[in-house]
Amino acid sequence: MRKGKELILATREYAKEVRWKSWYYTLSTLFLMIACNAVAFLDIPTLVKIPFSILNGCIMVRMFVIYHDQQHHTILQKSKVADVIFTLFGIYILAPTSIWKRSHDYHHNHNSKIFSSSVGSYPVLSKEKFLSLPKSEQKAYLFVRNPITISFGYIVMFIYGMCILSLVNGKSKHKDSLVALIVHALAIVLVTVFFGWKILFLAILIPFLVSSALGSYLFYAQHNFPGVSFQEKDGWTYEGAALESSSYMKTNAFWRWTSANIGYHHIHHLNARIPFYRLPEVMEKIPELQHPKITTLKPLDIAKCLRLKVWDGGLQKMVPIKIKS
Repeated sequence: MRKGKELILATREYAKEVRWKSWYYTLSTLFLMIACNAVAFLDIPTLVKIPFSILNGCIMVRMFVIYHDQQHHTILQKSKVADVIFTLFGIYILAPTSIWKRSHDYHHNHNSKIFSSSVGSYPVLSKEKFLSLPKSEQKAYLFVRNPITISFGYIVMFIYGMCILSLVNGKSKHKDSLVALIVHALAIVLVTVFFGWKILFLAILIPFLVSSALGSYLFYAQHNFPGVSFQEKDGWTYEGAALESSSYMKTNAFWRWTSANIGYHHIHHLNARIPFYRLPEVMEKIPELQHPKITTLKPLDIAKCLRLKVWDGGLQKMVPIKIKS
């Protein structure tokens, strides 16, 4: 069984895009997203429009994962047209390129290191560290990992976390975050003034709430699931972090399409240069990657993931915890 660098090298032959596929999946997804959004403005019953608004949110998740691949320089490298499309999409989706790439690259390089897991990911504290904190900080930590907070990723993760916080921490580095906030606010105002509050919900609020909730949970569950492993400082390896701290989310065909195969997360973390449409191929061809740590989108598995709060170093697993009165 191959391990370490040998296993990573075995994935290199798959880290090559098929250019026409990259363009096809990008443009077809973008077209579907625009088409679903356009339904909100048609003169048809609202009950007919709502499913398209929800579907639009799902398609936005797919487009985000494709954007995420492009930001990894996995697809459509050296294409100025692609750079323009994805830069505009990053602004539209409230995850502009400057903050997304910086934080996400850090996440890949430090995945499962408990002392730095909060950058570009959900924070993870050891049980010992959590119990040593003042109650105010304990509440803040649990608030970030609360299911309701994750469900409102539109506000907490994207508007605040990606845009507002990046401006507060580095205005000169993240001017596109300000652009994203202005564009989004302007879109809300213009749609409300010219089309009314119903269209606002159908064209903007429902799609963004759905896509952000799905995206936030997917990102959470990929590294917060029963069986996940974290390292304090010593013993960390890139391959180990990929296989022991990143899940394979087993889903049906619809969710695999919606998430653009990001559920093959252990493979993505092993080699981020593998295009999303080749990840299933890699799992099929490389035996060492066929026995990952699994989670699903079944309600029971979602509940199991969401109840995990802190890393118990003694038990070597994530456990629930409550603030003592």
